[in-house]
Amino acid sequence: MSADDILTVSGVRHAFGGLVAVDDCSFAVRRGALAALIGPNGAGKSTMVNVIAGALPLQAGRIVFDGRDISGMTSHDIARAGLIRTFQISRELGRMTVLENLMMAAHNPVGETLTGALFRRRQWLAYEQKLLAKALDLLKTFNLLHLRDEYAQNLSGGQKRLLELARAVMAEPKLLLLDEPMAGINPALVDELGEHIRALRDQGITFLMVEHNLGLVERLCDQVIVMAEGRTLASGTMGELRANRAVVDAYLGGAVREHTGS
Repeated sequence: MSADDILTVSGVRHAFGGLVAVDDCSFAVRRGALAALIGPNGAGKSTMVNVIAGALPLQAGRIVFDGRDISGMTSHDIARAGLIRTFQISRELGRMTVLENLMMAAHNPVGETLTGALFRRRQWLAYEQKLLAKALDLLKTFNLLHLRDEYAQNLSGGQKRLLELARAVMAEPKLLLLDEPMAGINPALVDELGEHIRALRDQGITFLMVEHNLGLVERLCDQVIVMAEGRTLASGTMGELRANRAVVDAYLGGAVREHTGS
């Protein structure tokens, strides 16, 4: 843990009844990192993401984000602080257009209250124009501009993933939590989505992503955190983790054999 860390997780625990999914888990994510959270099925990765994002209650431990203790905060307040998450299954607003989905994702619109709409009309209209320009720019960046007026429910699985990432960026995150962002999409789009993630990291957004595609993790990520049985097993680069016998025995055995040809 250091001043360079944007997220620190200390002794976190979450149980579903008698089933302990996360047990005394601790790790840190460096500011500006493209970090991955990996581990075998049932390791507690998605539960950990849900606890960090406030979707599940923190039963023990402490979480600090960007110098602020967010332990026990609501998911809405955590998002407003700049920690935004996506889901394993895309959650687009299906009966709204692609452009409307982005416009709805922005935080703190000036005219969201009746008072703002009635008495700050000029400021509200200027803000709406600013949001529109930003949304259109993002749609162009994510190759979705030609679908701006299409209902989001009509998009392909890969397009929905791109839309979800664009919506998250529209909310101006400091850190993006991505829960299996490549799940269920056409392999041809995996590299495209990976390049978008890398470009956003280069623009200053920190990432923590749950991902099972270890080849992609090795290509993209400069920090990898391994969970097993609800706890952090190790943290480092993929190269360092391949040399860690505990990690190999728990999770990377097959991946190491494939990598080395043994």
